Amino acid sequence: MSIRSLLNVTDLSVDELATVLKLSQREPASLGRPLASSSGLPLGAALIFEKPSNRTRHSMEMAVVQLGGHPVYTRGEEVGFDTREPVEDIGRILSGYHGIVAARVFSHSVVERLRASCSVPVVNMLSDVSHPLQGLADALTMVNEFGVLAGRTVAYVGDYNNVARSLGEVCVMSGAHYRLACPVGYDASDDELARLSSLGAGSVEQSTDPVVAVRGAHAVHTDTWVSMGQEAEKAERLGIFGAYTVTESLMSRASGDAVFMHCLPAYRGYEVEASVIDGAASRVIEQGHNRLHSARGAMAFLLGVK
Repeated sequence: MSIRSLLNVTDLSVDELATVLKLSQREPASLGRPLASSSGLPLGAALIFEKPSNRTRHSMEMAVVQLGGHPVYTRGEEVGFDTREPVEDIGRILSGYHGIVAARVFSHSVVERLRASCSVPVVNMLSDVSHPLQGLADALTMVNEFGVLAGRTVAYVGDYNNVARSLGEVCVMSGAHYRLACPVGYDASDDELARLSSLGAGSVEQSTDPVVAVRGAHAVHTDTWVSMGQEAEKAERLGIFGAYTVTESLMSRASGDAVFMHCLPAYRGYEVEASVIDGAASRVIEQGHNRLHSARGAMAFLLGVK
């Protein structure tokens, strides 16, 4: 049996994405204990964090426990990718201790090298390129809200970052229409738009105008304008993104049943008005809770649960 890992949403096929979402909707007890050994003892799960996180740590630790495993939280400096030890040595060693290895990293190349050196599944808990667990939680939230994503319109307003990329992948693979509104220089390239368009039955559009993206949309997403590692760019970014705040006025252009979504943490008064994120259309708390369910479903799939 080949070892499956999840570094990008596109490590799944269209059908497998649907399977992961269905596993995520199941009660934990129905998934068995795939992270327990044949003797019933828990297998370890190495959770390595170069970047800190609230939702990722709590959701992953609890998902591991619910699958019968034992999470081991480790700060990035404790393993020291390519400073204390080469990534490859770390991957080979951790594979002997754990049933799964997960990492939240600055550089996507680190999780790629872990996948190449580990003999157990590897999960990307966030990199500069991709945030697949967030994308799965986003998809699960919208599926729970609308029943299916196929035919729905999903808008994203702001910086085309790792979150927007993974969201675009789940949308197109699920048959949704994905509309981006990004400032010039912070948008998806033509090659990236073509790549997204090739992934499934959905479609992709991009403009610089949030009104164009949001008009008639069923879900409106945004993210912080200044991610971890971009603090030196804060003043410049705030000036560039000033016209990209999701306001009540902008939300009024969306569908009457539209929901607002944000991966959190959110900065009220910047990328979103407080009245929007704290209003009736907001699904950010459900979205955050779904990080647990989607992480559990993803790991169950990688571990062979049917």
